[in-house]
Amino acid sequence: MSKKCEISGTGAMSGNNVSHANNKTRRRFLPNLQVVSLLSEKLGKVFKLKICSKTLRSIEHNGGLDAYLESTSNSKLSAEAVKIKKQMSKA
Repeated sequence: MSKKCEISGTGAMSGNNVSHANNKTRRRFLPNLQVVSLLSEKLGKVFKLKICSKTLRSIEHNGGLDAYLESTSNSKLSAEAVKIKKQMSKA
């Protein structure tokens, strides 16, 4: 499984470890992924997703999964999230 958020698509970034002697070695910055169960009130289903904590905070701030997906444009969502959003629009 890739280390990628299933809603926002946030993935691993790369950068440098910089020592006290200013030596630079490459490293990876991994997202803080959590496995959570989110309820869609419109669909009446529970989705078990692996999302980063920043996305979870945004979902709670917007008032739930349904409100977050409606307020976010498709270009900022991953393919999995767009699929859930289309199911919500049909219902």
